Amino acid sequence: MQVKIDKHTALVVVDIQIDFCPGGALAVADGDKVVEPLNKYIEKFRVAGAPIIFTRDWHPPDHSSFKSQGGPWPPHCVQGTEGTKFHPDLVIPPEEEVVSKADRKDEAYSFFQGTDLAERLHKRGIKRLLVGGLATDYCVKETVLDGLREGFEVFHLDDASRGVNIKPDDSEHALREMVAKGAKRITIKDLDVGA
Repeated sequence: MQVKIDKHTALVVVDIQIDFCPGGALAVADGDKVVEPLNKYIEKFRVAGAPIIFTRDWHPPDHSSFKSQGGPWPPHCVQGTEGTKFHPDLVIPPEEEVVSKADRKDEAYSFFQGTDLAERLHKRGIKRLLVGGLATDYCVKETVLDGLREGFEVFHLDDASRGVNIKPDDSEHALREMVAKGAKRITIKDLDVGA
């Protein structure tokens, strides 16, 4: 399968933040291993002049997902803290677009939730989304599924995503669900940068 990178194709880099990498407040095992492959995707998209969007958790201190508020997670990615910063080795181009997920009451795993992003992307002529990052079984999965619901062709980056895997096969279940709903699984060798 060859996927063409052009102005109608956007790369979505999901939540490559310090708190989700080893040593962080809610670390994904080997979460930092996605940085190098994502940097290769970022470089190819920059060369093609195609859009790149970085998402980040940007929680208030009393976010509903935190254990102190009855949620499932320890506090993480609290606004203004070190843990919200992108991994230091992730290449952030000067023309970066950052989407912050910040609503206090909602989990907002997907970067579409609570935003007008789908409408804005459609207006820009974006038809395809390539989605990778952290974590396969949560924010990546929900972004992929919402992207499909919003009418985009969506591709999961198998070589640039990692899962939380609270249960050992959570990521595999997530991948099966994404494919069942219409997503396609690719790696960097499937990209066609074009002329």
